[in-house]
Amino acid sequence: MKRAIILAALVLAPLPALADHLVATRTIRAKTVLTPDDLALQAGDLPTGITSAEDVIGLETRATLYAGRPINMGDLGAPAIIERNQFLPLVYRNAGLEIRVEGRALERAGVGDTIRVMNANSRTTVNARLAADGAAYVMQ
Repeated sequence: MKRAIILAALVLAPLPALADHLVATRTIRAKTVLTPDDLALQAGDLPTGITSAEDVIGLETRATLYAGRPINMGDLGAPAIIERNQFLPLVYRNAGLEIRVEGRALERAGVGDTIRVMNANSRTTVNARLAADGAAYVMQ
């Protein structure tokens, strides 16, 4: 009886599924926008890997990707539209009030990223979310 239970448990136990995942075809430096030529599918057992090239084409690498190694979403992000030390509109909105001043980005960022921005007038540093129009909106 015990053998039957053990045998049934072994047969019914979930096995890791083999699935294709994306790897870099060459060493890709940080700050590079990915193209279809940079990616290849490789068979293997990687439950957290990316399985579709369409999900990452057009994204920018945040770290160096090495040839043959799996690509993780943490290594990718939206392409940067603001460079470090670049001036940009800094916007504060609250209850119908909008204040716009000139700010300086303290880090490189893409659309949707939260970055530190220095108010050019007061030299105060705030956290702001970068919008598609290139403005940084102060976090509340």
